[in-house]
Amino acid sequence: MTTNKTNSNLHIEDLHFEHSQWIRELKFLKDELKFFVARLEEVAVRYTSMEVLKELEQFQNKIYIESNILDELIHDTNEHEHQLARYAMENPIAIDRVAFDDHSPLRERIERNREMQTEFKSDYLRFLAKWL
Repeated sequence: MTTNKTNSNLHIEDLHFEHSQWIRELKFLKDELKFFVARLEEVAVRYTSMEVLKELEQFQNKIYIESNILDELIHDTNEHEHQLARYAMENPIAIDRVAFDDHSPLRERIERNREMQTEFKSDYLRFLAKWL
């Protein structure tokens, strides 16, 4: 946990707010994957051709991988939040005046995941439109 009292980085409230937003977003995406799986099951029941099943399996694999990525992002976000809480407990005086280094590596991973989700959803919806 790096703090910085001279640079204009982020305060603990800002980091906490962002963590809360990310956790809600990531949990929503996890729930959304369950819906995607259910729709794939509908396709699997309707079609038995190898072409369809091959594409379906690719989406199942992508969903499995994305679910693991989301779990990891949730874990890492929670871990960073716990580090902030630990710092606040150990240094309670004027915690609201301490500027923390931005958590940009985590933010970059979240943003990259958003881009990947957008691409995945686009491909997924094209697949559903083709077969449902």
